[in-house]
Amino acid sequence: MRKILVVGAGQSGLQLALGLQSHGYEVTLMSNRTADEIRAGRVMSTQCMFHTALQHERDLQINFWESQAPDIEGLGVSVAGPDSGSGPGGRVIDWVGKLDGYAQSVDQRLKMAGWMETFAQRGGQVVIHGAAVSDLDFFARRYDLVLVSAGKGELVSMFGRDASRSPYDSPQRALAVSYVHGLGPRPEHPDFDAVRCNLVPGVGELFIMPTLTNTGRADILFWEGIPGGPLDVFQSVKDPNEHLALTLELMERFTPWEYARATKVELTDGNGTLAGRYAPTVRHPIGKLPSGGLVLGVADVVVANDPITGQGSNSASKCAASYFASILEQGDKPFDETWMQAAFDRYWETAQHVTKWTNAMLAPPPEHVLNLIGAAGQLPPVAARIANGFNDPADFENFFFEPEKAEAYLVEVAAAEGPGV
Repeated sequence: MRKILVVGAGQSGLQLALGLQSHGYEVTLMSNRTADEIRAGRVMSTQCMFHTALQHERDLQINFWESQAPDIEGLGVSVAGPDSGSGPGGRVIDWVGKLDGYAQSVDQRLKMAGWMETFAQRGGQVVIHGAAVSDLDFFARRYDLVLVSAGKGELVSMFGRDASRSPYDSPQRALAVSYVHGLGPRPEHPDFDAVRCNLVPGVGELFIMPTLTNTGRADILFWEGIPGGPLDVFQSVKDPNEHLALTLELMERFTPWEYARATKVELTDGNGTLAGRYAPTVRHPIGKLPSGGLVLGVADVVVANDPITGQGSNSASKCAASYFASILEQGDKPFDETWMQAAFDRYWETAQHVTKWTNAMLAPPPEHVLNLIGAAGQLPPVAARIANGFNDPADFENFFFEPEKAEAYLVEVAAAEGPGV
């Protein structure tokens, strides 16, 4: 029985640990917090997982909350006009595209705590310890493979930045999250839930999505502010209620159409807020320990994108699924440096599209992208295609990045939709 150590109890680490455990591997999971500490702790992310990522969980039969979490059936885009701060209706673009398969969001406090308990109940060994490089140096000799999925702290320093794949060396957005109860529906589609992406040119973005948390159905309010701009005001805010009040104040100023349904919201709990920033970075996947041992980086340890495209938990799930397949296919052969690089390269085939698209969205949009987003308001197939790109970002290569492809696509759709469009 091959022995594998997974360091980090997030989406990718736990998904891998549970998958490998179900295939007879002897898996040890190392976490810096217990399940109870995770469940009672601060929110960790905004996780909206689309169809492909959700299917990876279904394949492992660990989709424990699927029947309880709200089904997200669409993805909508609103673009604020120059007058957006003067009152409701200040939108130059507003549409919603329907998803081919629903998305869902489950508070990671709920999911990770539940998964960790399941792993232990199924006989997995859980070690509660904040691992340092020296710890891994000791443990690496006892395991056939060490996977590092803890995306913050000292361990990340083992994985060098890949400058050729990392165009940004500083944070491109300041992030502020609030989990709330009491949000009303979007009046444009009161009968179904959607992720709403509100773009405020030159200022930042407001994302709103339904979620399942410890206290039931909730919604996430998520500001992404351009550093130094009017949304970059959360760093010194420590009080959760002050954080929410500031979130709402900014909604009233920049996205009054969203503020109109948020006048009665309250935080889900005292740990329902989060603020921070980080530079989107791709790192080399293999970490070398002082003794010469090797460890393989997982998910956002090696590919950390800005949350602007909502791909963090999706990428973590896809990375875990890709590595899982590579591990199973390796059989009894060694998990050496060649195998580690090949496992990452296989994942990068998927991840590269996410990184390209995310980095593009952090920059001011070129004219052809504005044309696409605008056309989606009149052409439902365009809205649906953009929405479903959040599930399969590889499709953006076919119509999004190059002006010629975008124009040809819009001509094709307009012709198919018929006269008068």
